[in-house]
Amino acid sequence: MFLDLDGDGPQYAQLTRALKGAILDGRMVAGTRLPSTRELAQQLEVSRTTVLAAYEQLRAEGFINGRIGSGSYVSRLQLAPALQPAGNATVPPASRYAERARKLRNRGIGGMHYGLRYDLLYGDPVTNPALNAAWGRELARAAAYSSLRVTSSWGLPALRQQICDYLARRRGVQTRPENVQIVTGTQQAYALCARVLLDEGDTVALEDPNYFGAYHVLAAHGASLYPVRTDDDGLVCAELPDTPPKLISVTPSHQFPTGSVMSLPRRLELLRYAASKRCWIVEDDYDGELRYDGHPLAALRSLDDSDRVIYVGTFSKTLFGALRIGYMVLPTALRDDFNAAKYLSDMSSPGIEQAALAHFMECGGFERHLRHARRELKTRREVLIAGLHQYAGERVQVVHSPAGMHVVAWLEGYDHARAEALIAHAHDRGLGLHPIAPHYFAPPSRPGLLLGYCNLSIAELREAMRLFGECLDAVPARAGRIRRPA
Repeated sequence: MFLDLDGDGPQYAQLTRALKGAILDGRMVAGTRLPSTRELAQQLEVSRTTVLAAYEQLRAEGFINGRIGSGSYVSRLQLAPALQPAGNATVPPASRYAERARKLRNRGIGGMHYGLRYDLLYGDPVTNPALNAAWGRELARAAAYSSLRVTSSWGLPALRQQICDYLARRRGVQTRPENVQIVTGTQQAYALCARVLLDEGDTVALEDPNYFGAYHVLAAHGASLYPVRTDDDGLVCAELPDTPPKLISVTPSHQFPTGSVMSLPRRLELLRYAASKRCWIVEDDYDGELRYDGHPLAALRSLDDSDRVIYVGTFSKTLFGALRIGYMVLPTALRDDFNAAKYLSDMSSPGIEQAALAHFMECGGFERHLRHARRELKTRREVLIAGLHQYAGERVQVVHSPAGMHVVAWLEGYDHARAEALIAHAHDRGLGLHPIAPHYFAPPSRPGLLLGYCNLSIAELREAMRLFGECLDAVPARAGRIRRPA
């Protein structure tokens, strides 16, 4: 019997799929006697236990049946006629939401250089090997002592209390646990904001440039997006629309992606605008804790006397990306609506992970990790910037922003086409460069790069900057023949 095992997963699962395929495509018709387990094991050079497990699975699913003293036989299945393949025809979207989601731009921004040795990817937190062991201990403890029942859609009370204590101490935000909603990361926070606050066609004022995840969620929901320019002081409030939007989305503590910090006058102006126009503000504080020139700035929410700010924080940026836990500090008037939307979305966030995180914060592990991350990231940032000065020189303009997990570098003298040629050449050399242009509603006047430094060691960053200088030499600002390395 010819059976092709696909190599994916345990051998018994591979054998089960192979036998199932042979039955469904007619190579083994109803009534066919299967080889004995010993015989098939010898033919395929696998253990007899593997064959026994596959036969048991097929018998449980009804594909074969056993006859005492005779063996196993293919069952008589009532199979519908095979459907004709649709070819290359595209199935039309089943809803307006699906139609809008299909049109979204640049959903794969972060994966454009997957697998490169020196990928200057931005957005991923710093790798801390000690965190793996610490988190493993917290998970084991939580699994042993936590209830296995579904957690409340609000989130675990212990975690919400720890978040309140942390925000009061580090971000200047005074709130109560009943106003804290645990969510599955920033992306779900934006999705809940769209669901609770917006109907199709409602206006949302969005920073330009902006976080692409927020853009995607709001555009797919059907919001009318109104771009508002940002400068060195953050969102230019004077350019907010006269007709009030339903929602304003900002990253005031570290504007993404430019790195600017919203000044105090702008913050007060934005809060006055929201209060007078009766609109809501989403404050995305995705990495406000990661500052290297002093104490983190107080959050916009800490200045909000009108209770118009929805504060969003995440542990995916401060701990590790696989931890899909974030939180929202909600205005009192909105908290029940958001909790209902959270319940209808996924009922609750994972309870054991919440318990582990609550204890990790309570025992001081979270803040110890933050101190380590800040020291490590500051060093890597300095190495990256020193490398840019050494190997790129005046060919790039580095934006000063002593915070976050990436550096913005504007390419001097390049146009966008030439910058794309530089990025493609760097990719061929094993260096991943990421353009800033996809975060703008319209391409900026000059091309720039977002250079992340969390995923590479200090030695790798030095080598990446040397390689970047070689790529700039090979693809200069003025078009010409690209010079290949010897």
